Amino acid sequence: MEPLLLDRLLLIGELFQKDMARAFDGTGLTTARVHLLWVLQHAGPSTQQSLSALCEVTPRNITGLVDALEQSGHVRRTPHPTDRRAVLVELTDDAAATMRGMQADHTQLNAELLEAVAPADRAAVERGVAAIAAHLEKLVAEA
Repeated sequence: MEPLLLDRLLLIGELFQKDMARAFDGTGLTTARVHLLWVLQHAGPSTQQSLSALCEVTPRNITGLVDALEQSGHVRRTPHPTDRRAVLVELTDDAAATMRGMQADHTQLNAELLEAVAPADRAAVERGVAAIAAHLEKLVAEA
């Protein structure tokens, strides 16, 4: 029996998980910690409250993630420039360099994956995957 589209999407998700586990092995980084670093790379220095919203996790969860990343030297807490009650979380220089490397790897893998598709089909594949992702987000939000 030919695999369904869903079977292939599940396989892709599983392969990405295995690749991330391999890439983070021995680093002390987890998927959740890297997600927070990725958010900080794109959002810049942020309060834990805004990070909680951006990562869609509880404030308690963000506190644990930031604590662990601060302990490992990936982030630092600094005073907020305009709100003396707040602190900002920002990447350390080493973490910023790591994230630039991850961004380059991300871009390279994206190109390699697109190369697996015939040039004439690439735009259609990208539209199709975007449509599937948008519909799945809608289904999950409704559930």
